[in-house]
Amino acid sequence: MSGEPLNPYLQWLDSETPFPSVTTAWGPETGAPGLLAAGGDLHIERLISAYSQGIFPWFGPGQPVLWWSPTPRMVLQTSQFRMRRSLAKTLQRHHLNPSFTLCFDRAFDQVIEGCANAPRKQQAGTWIVPSMVQTYQRLHRAGYAHSAEVWLDGQLVAGLYFVCLGKAVFGESMFTRISDGSKMALSALVQVCLSHGIEQIDCQQNTPHLATLGATEMERSDFLTRMAQHRLGTSPDWRAQVLDGFSLAQMATAP
Repeated sequence: MSGEPLNPYLQWLDSETPFPSVTTAWGPETGAPGLLAAGGDLHIERLISAYSQGIFPWFGPGQPVLWWSPTPRMVLQTSQFRMRRSLAKTLQRHHLNPSFTLCFDRAFDQVIEGCANAPRKQQAGTWIVPSMVQTYQRLHRAGYAHSAEVWLDGQLVAGLYFVCLGKAVFGESMFTRISDGSKMALSALVQVCLSHGIEQIDCQQNTPHLATLGATEMERSDFLTRMAQHRLGTSPDWRAQVLDGFSLAQMATAP
């Protein structure tokens, strides 16, 4: 019918098939902009290959593995992160509680489970299906997936998980059980990135929430060029990073 999007050929992968060029990903005129391929497996080697080429998996219950490489790409330049004063005040308030901790990689499994179970606006289910949870748990144990965590009174109250290859950081998902919790986790990640010369965090797709935090769109070709350079760097020792909420609040730049 006239007006319906025209979807081009989609390559199906088996365990031996390499990814097609990201330039063949579906465009904005299709029903799924950025869709590159379907099928294949979720082994660690496949995941590392995917992220190294600017590709990530994203699919829902009952769907095959779907691989994406959208353009433009939503990217947060760490130097452009906007910490609002309200968030800074929240950090300062929690800092007075001796049990408040901002750290990394203490409870990765709990973080990804929290992300998988977090309610989302205008979304009935989750894309973090059990096979994805298991995949990123394996990736964490291999040293490539990490978690930024917020602890209060001995409980994990917020966090996010991400992939890191060298100094290329790819954000995945976040959750919170307290006000501003996921923003505190992101601010902790940004601070560690800044202190280790990590210039950008891939946010994959544009959302109004990410835009308010300073993320902007970047053409895929520019993103890939920068990411390839960043991959050559040395990753931080994420588990060794513990941050001070009061010092972190000094990042506040926006009203």
